[in-house]
Amino acid sequence: MNERAKPARHVAIIMDGNGRWAKKHRLPRAIGHQKGAEAVRRLVRALPDSGLEALTLYAFSSENWKRPEGEVDDLMALMRRFLKSDLPDLVANGIRLRIIGDYGALSSDLVVQLDEALARTAEGTAGTLAVALNYGSQQEIARAAAAAAALGDVTAETIEAHLDTAGLPPLDLLIRTSGELRLSNFLLWQAAYAELWFTDTLWPDFTPAHLEQALDAFAGRERRYGGR
Repeated sequence: MNERAKPARHVAIIMDGNGRWAKKHRLPRAIGHQKGAEAVRRLVRALPDSGLEALTLYAFSSENWKRPEGEVDDLMALMRRFLKSDLPDLVANGIRLRIIGDYGALSSDLVVQLDEALARTAEGTAGTLAVALNYGSQQEIARAAAAAAALGDVTAETIEAHLDTAGLPPLDLLIRTSGELRLSNFLLWQAAYAELWFTDTLWPDFTPAHLEQALDAFAGRERRYGGR
């Protein structure tokens, strides 16, 4: 079945290019991550006016633990600062926070911060911000399949019901920045029929205008679900 694309409800973004942005500007890699966090802030503040019901951001993958310890520490520190500085805005703007991935494996103080943020934003109705932390899609699918098997009913529907994204709208559009053309173990199940949009823009330079450009491109596509 083919159909003209309806307005997107759920967009996910692989936020790539912080390191290359820093290298391009001859700055430390940590500054690239800081600028990337500013790009996140811009997008989140624009979420209520975007028309989206959900925005999912790939913040820290299960493979990112392989990075140098100092870089991992910088990324975690950025998450702590973001929660401290931006949680009031999330609450005030009615944005509900959702975490996907095994975030319980993060440091205990960050887990406490995340749990507090989840509780304080739980009643938000203006949109959902889903942040992937310690997330890997293959691991997610394996967990969901195991949960379905434990109930003795392994189907596409029961697996999907046990995914980390259960309850979110189906994924409509997946964006990747920085010119890379791969999914990097992100939302593999959810992206089965999602539209893909790639841009050479490095993540720190990504703005709400770029998101609008992607949404406009999505709106002009004919979605195909196995038909002609």
